[in-house]
Amino acid sequence: MSTSQTGLPRALWTLMVGNFVIGTGVMVVPGTLNDISHSLGVSIPQAGQLITAAAILMGLGAPLFASLVAGWDRRRLLAASLVWYGVLTAACALAPNYAALLPLRVLAVIAPAVFTPQAAASVGLLVGPAQRGRAITFVFLGWSVASVMGMPLSAWISGELGWRWAFGLVALMAFASGAWVWREMPDGIKPAALSREAWGRTVGSAPLMTAVGVTLLSAFGQFTLFSYFAPYFAQTLGAGGAMLSLMFLWFGVFGLAGNVAVTRFIDRIGAPNAVLITLGTMVLSLLLWPLGRHGFWAQAFVLIPWALGCFSCNSAQQARLVHISPELASATVALNTSAMYGGQALGAALGGVMIAQGRMLDLHQVGLVVLLAAMAVSVWAARLHTGSPSK
Repeated sequence: MSTSQTGLPRALWTLMVGNFVIGTGVMVVPGTLNDISHSLGVSIPQAGQLITAAAILMGLGAPLFASLVAGWDRRRLLAASLVWYGVLTAACALAPNYAALLPLRVLAVIAPAVFTPQAAASVGLLVGPAQRGRAITFVFLGWSVASVMGMPLSAWISGELGWRWAFGLVALMAFASGAWVWREMPDGIKPAALSREAWGRTVGSAPLMTAVGVTLLSAFGQFTLFSYFAPYFAQTLGAGGAMLSLMFLWFGVFGLAGNVAVTRFIDRIGAPNAVLITLGTMVLSLLLWPLGRHGFWAQAFVLIPWALGCFSCNSAQQARLVHISPELASATVALNTSAMYGGQALGAALGGVMIAQGRMLDLHQVGLVVLLAAMAVSVWAARLHTGSPSK
């Protein structure tokens, strides 16, 4: 198998880039929310339902699809999911109204429900155990890169040309990424099928399910506010398309830095410690959040700890679950992805309700409480694993 200069198989680069495209497509709605609301004549909370509905599908779909596609060759599955993403995202860009856009968006995100967990589940068949933590965090680096490049670019394109062009760019990237996966991914990568017994062992494992709960709470706490960054910054800072794009770029640069740091040190400090540190940085941002209303640079500096922990936390969570039970990786990664998207749905829904009640400035308070709960559950999960006889 061909290997890059990093010592990791070259196929992992295609999975990382695939996650970049998936991440850009998932975050294109928060980045373009203001323009979608304005151009389609719907309220911000109603436009936010695009995030909630998509996240519900991804959350429910990840474990379901993990069972349905168990016997598929991953080269074909991952390439096909990216092509599907391209076709449906292009259809979203051409949607004549909100009523058409909503179901098309839900159909489009079948691809993230398949690609992200199945790419992670394939890592164990591409590298040895000694490289597994590093390889998984490397693959999920794509989400951080999406925050650096994809989300700011989407916000800028939306501000200059309209949200439809931002969706169109995601579609083109999906087609290109699918072709690259097809070229580089080896044949014969088929993680073991998930039997009913394997699902039972997964769901019945207290350490695994408690760790999955950390992901649910982390995504819930973040997306209560993160889903509505665009309207929040417009209200508090008067941010237009250019300022919004710069803010997302700033967030993404530090998000990438955080994930690179976790990728480098996770095997040394351990995944549970990495998770706790990254959750703590996000809590720090939310504690300082009201200070950000004093101007662009104040908000930018308050965002730094959140950005450092945002994407690196989920990468560490993926590595944590695979480390707890490598043989159940396909199930746990699917459930973790489901928890991530489920938390996004809960956060976006609650945030929309609060905005409809005129409480946009209170969103960070809810996020803070939920992330503190995530830290407590993470400590509990680590203790359960330490005391587990299967450790």
